[in-house]
Order: sequence, then C-alpha cells, then structure tokens
Amino acid sequence: MVNSPQVLAIVPARGGSKSIPRKNVRPFAGHPLLAYSVAAGLQARSVDRVIVSTEDEAIAEVARRYGAEVPFLRPAELALDDTPDLPVFQHALRWLEEHEGYRPEIVVQLRPTSPLRPPDLVDRAVEVLRANPEADSVRAVVPSGQNPYKMWRIRQDGRMEPLLRDGFQEPYNMPRQKLPPTYWQTGHLDAVRSRTIMQTGSMTGQVILPLVMEARYSVDIDSEQDWDRAQWQLAHGDLQIVRPGRAPRPLPQRVALLVMDFDGTLTDDRVWVDAEGHEWVAAHRGDGWGIRQLRELGVEVIVLSTETNPVVAARCRKLGIRAVQGLVDKTGVLQALVAERGLEPAQVVYVGNDVNDVACFSLVGCAAVVADAHPEAKAQADLILSRPGGRGAVRELCDLIVNRMAGSEAHL
Repeated sequence: MVNSPQVLAIVPARGGSKSIPRKNVRPFAGHPLLAYSVAAGLQARSVDRVIVSTEDEAIAEVARRYGAEVPFLRPAELALDDTPDLPVFQHALRWLEEHEGYRPEIVVQLRPTSPLRPPDLVDRAVEVLRANPEADSVRAVVPSGQNPYKMWRIRQDGRMEPLLRDGFQEPYNMPRQKLPPTYWQTGHLDAVRSRTIMQTGSMTGQVILPLVMEARYSVDIDSEQDWDRAQWQLAHGDLQIVRPGRAPRPLPQRVALLVMDFDGTLTDDRVWVDAEGHEWVAAHRGDGWGIRQLRELGVEVIVLSTETNPVVAARCRKLGIRAVQGLVDKTGVLQALVAERGLEPAQVVYVGNDVNDVACFSLVGCAAVVADAHPEAKAQADLILSRPGGRGAVRELCDLIVNRMAGSEAHL
C-alpha cells in the first residue's frame, strides 16, 4: 500500500453483457470472472485502492466479497453496449473527488475479460509510467499473431488495397522476417495519468508506452469459445497468474511436515487392472529420492489418501513413509496430525491434484499442486509445479523445499 502519489485501480464491470450473459460474475476456474481483475489490483504493491464501477447490485455484492470497494453505482446510461471507457472513468474520478476529495495520480484499468495476468504486471506498468514523466499512459501489448503488413482492405469497387504500406515496396509480398514487428493491444491493463483522462479527455493521451507481455497470456473473453479457450489456457498453459482470494504464500523457510495425496500426485492417476481385479499404478523413482532428502533433513512425510487399495500402503512402505488411507474427510486427519506433533500450520506443506484436496489448503502454510491438477485445485493453490503427478512433481517440490531450507540455514 502506498500513500503518495496515489494509484487507483478501476475494474469496469457492467451487468448487461449480451454475448455471455452475466459473464462478470460467472464462475471461471472456481471464482467469478471479475474476481481475477480485483485480485490483480489488491495484490499489486503500487496500488492503494481498488474499486469496481458497475450499475448492477449483484455485481457490486460479489466485488465487495472479493475485497474491492464499490462506493457508488454507475448510472445506467453509462452501462450500455456501446458505452466507451472514457465517460465511465470520468464519472468515477469526478465522484471520488466530489464525495471524498480523492484525486489519484495514476489510474489503472483492469478489464474482467482478460483474467490471465502475470503477478507483476500492474506494478511494472506503474513503475514504467512513474519513470517516464513525459508519458501519458502505458498499455499492455503482445506480439501480433498476424502482421498487418500482410492485411488488406476491399474497396467499394471490389478491388483490394493493402492496409499498410509505410514506405515499403509491396510489403505484402515481402518475407515476414523483413517486416517491422507489430503488436496487438490486449485488455489486461492500461495505466493512465488521471490528468490525461480528466483534462485532455482521452484514455491514453499522445505518449503511450508499451508493456510487452508473453503472447500465451493473451485472452479477451467475448464469446463462449473465448471462455473455453481461456479456461483451457489456465488449466494447461503452465501460467503463473494473479489468483483471487489472497496472494500466494511462499514455501516456509522451515518445513517440519510434508503431507501428500497419492493418486495423481505420487502416481500419474492411471490404473492398470488385470483379469483378477488386481490394480497396478505407475510411480516416479525420482520422487523417492526427493522424499529421502527431506527425511534426512528431519522433515516428516505422510500420505493421506481416499483410496483403499493396498498398493498405497505398499508404495509408502517402499518409500519409508506413513500412509493413512480410506479417508472420507482428509481435513480432520490433517488437523489431528498437526496438533499431535505440536506444529504450527506454517511449518506444514501440502501437495495434491484434485478438488478433494482443496479443503486442506487453508490448514497449512503452503499448498502445492501438480502441473496437471484439476483447474479448481490450481485456482486455490499457492504453488503450481511444472511436472505432472507421477512424473517427478513430488521430486520437484522436495528439491524446492530442500533449497529453501538450505537458504534459511545459510542466513542463520
């Protein structure tokens, strides 16, 4: 949080979406869509206020539940299908000045339709704007998927003409590598000086600086197909993004207990069944070495599993760790384990892969999930590992814990 100069984040979220009805409050990977933009403002170090501008009481209630302010309801005439951004932001800034005497230096626009934001995006944009006093705004962009020098207009007489020439001789016939790089503006972020909005009547001004993002974060949800694509990217794209609810917790400096799920975490979630009904699973040898390293450091490792098959106990015996299986509710057992050992939750790490693990996340100091975890589990986790379950994810987590603890020892 900062006191001066002040930075205000505004999330515009009207209730009258036609392409996807009520999309701003529709669940996206476990949270209302607008919650991702609210979180981006709340978790940014450079932002001191986050408000949602809406005309809709239901959206206002959801926004407040996720930590945003809704000090006013936007007039209905500023919530139409064709309402541009400028009057919406002018209304918000006028209201705040007239009713609260609040005049921020910088305004950050966070559109709900671009929910996949890198954790440092807002702070980088504010830093760029502050470091360049001649700039009016900073806008998030990604490299263009298609170069506009290869694009055309069709005239009224039916002939085509190039969209851009820019001094080139037939740029549409040039190799792509010879053309200037171009960029596509995304809806992830605009950071604008408030005087640009109020005094010059523009959402960008004349001097606009780029904040270049990786193209894999680029989504703009305006249709059901966009929605499905965005959820797929979140589930499978290995993206580190701002997630709603709270800022991700780091691994503890000192770990006393690692608690793991079994199926989908120590295994790849597949099972082989023979004619007699015997089940076989696949595990990763590297996981065993990682667990051994933790045990040598004095970290206890326990498996909690809903599975009743004896393969769970057999694998855990091989690893030299305790298994508690056949559980209906993991949370009660986890709480008992922590209490029996006289531990603080901050000393405990949990790793899982599915929705039945989520309830355990709030009971520990850091919750991790494997790379191929269920989207809802990913949405609630502090750490998303880069390796899938049963393919080295546990070894990856063990290495991270070992390195974290080694770094802690080095500073003692």
